[in-house]
Amino acid sequence: MRDPAAMTRRTMLATAAASSAVLAGGPALARDEGGAQANPARLQLLTSTDGVNTPRRGAGVMKLSFSNPEPSVDFGGLIFGFEIITFENVYGIDPAAVTVTREGTAGLTLVAKGLTWAGGQRHAPGSLTARLVRTANGTIEWDVEARLDKPIKAIKTIVRGLPRGRLSASAREWIDPGEDEARFEYPALMDGMGTPLTAIEGKDGRIWGISALQTQVRPARFAFLPGPEGYKVELLHEQAGWDRRGDVRTATWRIASAADFAGIAAPHFETVRRNWNLPGFASRADAPEWMKHLALVLALHGEHWTGYVFNDFDRQLEILRWTAKQIDPQNVMVFLPGWDGRYYWDYPAFRVGTETGGEAGLARLIAEGKTLGFRFALMFGSNIANPQSPAFASMADAQIRTIYGVPMAADYVDWDGDRKGDASMTFMNLAVPSWRDHLKGRISDMIARFGIDAYFLDICGLWENNLSGDMLEGTRTLVSELAALHPGIPPIAEMQYDALMGFIPMNQVARFPLYPQANFGHVASYNHLSWPAPGRGSSGVHEAGFGTYRPVSPDQPQIPTITFVDDSFTTQRALVAKDIATAKARFAARGNRT
Repeated sequence: MRDPAAMTRRTMLATAAASSAVLAGGPALARDEGGAQANPARLQLLTSTDGVNTPRRGAGVMKLSFSNPEPSVDFGGLIFGFEIITFENVYGIDPAAVTVTREGTAGLTLVAKGLTWAGGQRHAPGSLTARLVRTANGTIEWDVEARLDKPIKAIKTIVRGLPRGRLSASAREWIDPGEDEARFEYPALMDGMGTPLTAIEGKDGRIWGISALQTQVRPARFAFLPGPEGYKVELLHEQAGWDRRGDVRTATWRIASAADFAGIAAPHFETVRRNWNLPGFASRADAPEWMKHLALVLALHGEHWTGYVFNDFDRQLEILRWTAKQIDPQNVMVFLPGWDGRYYWDYPAFRVGTETGGEAGLARLIAEGKTLGFRFALMFGSNIANPQSPAFASMADAQIRTIYGVPMAADYVDWDGDRKGDASMTFMNLAVPSWRDHLKGRISDMIARFGIDAYFLDICGLWENNLSGDMLEGTRTLVSELAALHPGIPPIAEMQYDALMGFIPMNQVARFPLYPQANFGHVASYNHLSWPAPGRGSSGVHEAGFGTYRPVSPDQPQIPTITFVDDSFTTQRALVAKDIATAKARFAARGNRT
């Protein structure tokens, strides 16, 4: 770690003086004998605008419209400040009531026995304790504990002294935000992080990693606010919405630097492996042998939201008979989206659609397909339902309500082309027994009656802070109960985040491209159901429309996936055959392993 002089001492002196001037306007602030603001711990009296481009020079996040006090302490070459956020305000530490204890360069404990609010103009009872440690290699770890006489929503750590540069969130590809302010959240649905790790690539090529070392899934937010000399970074830990309390302790945060990305990724993912008990994929007991030897996934699309049928069950069986002549079916998984009536619209019935051939058609497809050697996975919505369904009333109590108590509408898809998201669906919480029992019953019924080999949990990577319970634990309970009922029938995840990898052995769409071993070392992966089909690139029943078709590559890490839509087996069969041949060669080159 570099010296705190990285944010120059003259800058600190200037900002401290400016901060004192701002604080001087508050009528209730403690003063020393000379009339200056009391600051016995000699904190750096910074404000929210210090070290940040003000006004911003690019796209930005919302911020306070005044310079809010951020009293800070230097440690390990960086500068740390802290805030407490409740459901009604934001509180800072009162520099007049702070003590700082140092253990040489190896540790620091900051204790604040008083808080301020309203830009430092008012005082409030409460406390905050931050414990920071620095290892021999310069890594800094810390946690923060706060107490207040009202429920705490979140605790923020503010870090200054980190360089500007390209950013990576969750080991995704690097982005260059330029002058834009950037914000990332773990594990939010839309573009959510697969693990709470961010990284900065400095101008000198050195990598700085910032991560939350969680043992319970909680929202972790990372905001990067550029300034002339570096980023001001805000790190937020949010308390569980179903456990409102006035005493909260954060997960452990870590900042480390290394010569390359692997140097910061490896220790983070080792902590993830240990904290979430992630097994190695090759030895996973919950991954059946067939899953470890897949050369290909066929996504046979059925009925669209509108009722348009891409492939009925008879056509799908014809496709499998033909495929069996191109590749060994023992190494192929058949994934069926849109098997259950109008895609999404008929959630949560999860009963076989009539327009695609009904139960007789599906039974014939699976029975003959399994005789040929194929494995079958059916798609189920793990946390989304249509309130207009006759089945909905019995599980209405499982609708997700955010930490503010309002329903979380699933309005992110424009199904009908009116160019606005449709709020016809609602999100559901597997932590609530009514929904979990319903979904378990439908999956169990399809396993028992049709002999499917795996079940796909659509959007199970959604984790929303809410009033009813932990969505991770609800998902874990569902998987555990189904495993007891149907041993050897595994789940498959969509939008899988790190904690889910401990009990779901396969995902749709691999995570962590900058450090792929963190994904493929623990789970198998194949392409998303919206993967563009050969030819025009239709996404099938998915809402993505058309994309650019990308042929199977012999060196791709994920299991090759071919999307079958309405013309795939007619006008595009030559492209399909070429993709199957490439997948077959890739599989042989890898020694017949996924």
